Amino acid sequence: MAQNIYDDPDFFAGYSQLPRQVKGLEGAPEWPAIRALLPDLTGKDVADLGCGFGWAARWFREQGADSVLGLDLSQNMIDRARADTEDEGVTYQIADLDRLELSEASFDLIYSALTFHYVEDFQRLMNMLHRALTPSGDLVFTIEHPIFMAAAHPKWTQDEDGRKTWPVNGYSKEGLRRTDWFTEGVVKHHRTLATTLNTLIDAGFALRRIEEFAPTAEQIDAAPELAEEMERPMMVMISATKA
Repeated sequence: MAQNIYDDPDFFAGYSQLPRQVKGLEGAPEWPAIRALLPDLTGKDVADLGCGFGWAARWFREQGADSVLGLDLSQNMIDRARADTEDEGVTYQIADLDRLELSEASFDLIYSALTFHYVEDFQRLMNMLHRALTPSGDLVFTIEHPIFMAAAHPKWTQDEDGRKTWPVNGYSKEGLRRTDWFTEGVVKHHRTLATTLNTLIDAGFALRRIEEFAPTAEQIDAAPELAEEMERPMMVMISATKA
């Protein structure tokens, strides 16, 4: 079973104060880039894996999706999503993505934001999601960029010129990483970018678009703290189609 860090009280308290959780999708600087990867949602059946507070699930319905199934391991997340959603077209369930099984050809779009790096058996998940999509169905997801999460101690340092520098070590050594984020010992699973993409291809997906997030000049002007995101990619965004 995956680590359920989001039901840790200290973690959840800190996580709930992130701008993307207070402001919703508009508080996530990568959201405009994600929107560009999404298909037309009119009449679609959607699964949102790692749905969190339900921000994306509600947005999918606003864009015309017929139904949205939001799945999350955390009871805290599901409780908050249900409290904030008044729409019979959206349902939420507890689910462990390391064990998840979805019905064959049951969704037109499967979406996930910053969740798959918690999954240990990525190949099993991708094979299952391929089966769960309808013919020509879409998979759109974001994960922490392998460059961001590879290091044993992922945090900013300074080089000899005083420039912020992000360590990249152990990149080719895939597997478990433990980091301290709101609480100690958060478990993630590092895979190289090549492994991530090749796993999708081996599962039968056709890659449509790969984006490595960087803020725009306009975003940096509005929020200068985003300038450091130009130094290394924090996340990768992937759009693929069931071939």
